[in-house]
Amino acid sequence: MTRYVALLRGVNVGGVNVKMADLAEVVRGLGYDDVTTVLASGNVLFTTPDAAAASKDKLEAALRTRFGYEAWVHVLTVDAVQKVIDAFPYERSAARHAYVVFVLRPEVRDELLAVKLDPKVEQAKAGDGVVYWSVPKGGTLDSAMGTAQSASKHKPWLTTRNLNTLEKLTR
Repeated sequence: MTRYVALLRGVNVGGVNVKMADLAEVVRGLGYDDVTTVLASGNVLFTTPDAAAASKDKLEAALRTRFGYEAWVHVLTVDAVQKVIDAFPYERSAARHAYVVFVLRPEVRDELLAVKLDPKVEQAKAGDGVVYWSVPKGGTLDSAMGTAQSASKHKPWLTTRNLNTLEKLTR
């Protein structure tokens, strides 16, 4: 049995509203154990013998059926999430957001990393299947990286979480 984290893209923003109790019910309905949701942004922990890829496919299909939207899910082991946290390359500061962009396709990650950033404002660096990103608080949506991530062509391939959320998922 493996403990996984599922990160749902775009939940409770932009019109896709999912109650966390309903999300937990869907995940339990797949036969997964120890189901726990964290925050209201589409984060769920569960245990299963299934592989990550199989869990992703099952979750996406179940979410489409239950909630009627095109679901995009990233599934990682809790240990993998901890490694992502441990590798965050930037100093944490109360004045900045520390983000991790989870990216399913290397070419999308490379495209994000090619975005011209003002290094005095925001920084981005490649990680294993992720982009580490640091941006001033209050500047996320207007930043170059924030704008690049919001492109509709990227929706199926990425989701972003701050380090505080990821740490809650690994406790």
